[in-house]
Amino acid sequence: MTLNPQQITNTINELQENFELSGLTKQQVATDLNISLNKLDTIMNLNQESLNDPWIVRNYLIDKVRAKNQEPVPFTALAGDWHHYWFLNSRIIDKRKITAGDN
Repeated sequence: MTLNPQQITNTINELQENFELSGLTKQQVATDLNISLNKLDTIMNLNQESLNDPWIVRNYLIDKVRAKNQEPVPFTALAGDWHHYWFLNSRIIDKRKITAGDN
């Protein structure tokens, strides 16, 4: 699935807003997901190669926001159940297995 420029902008903003709602630092998120800060920035700016990685961060942030008894900012492009998208690997997303390296 390819996002158009507006969807990319919206998704980057939605990731950032949910990150801010989580109250976590970038280091905490990177540590929890076992990735580098550079990799986290790459994913948050949708510059990564894997389509699964943004979904993993999305789900992680939603969980953290809900754990604070807050309502996450809805995602407009990364919406619905990732298990139903043929182009995603739902097993990898469920295991929160982000791709290796910084891309």
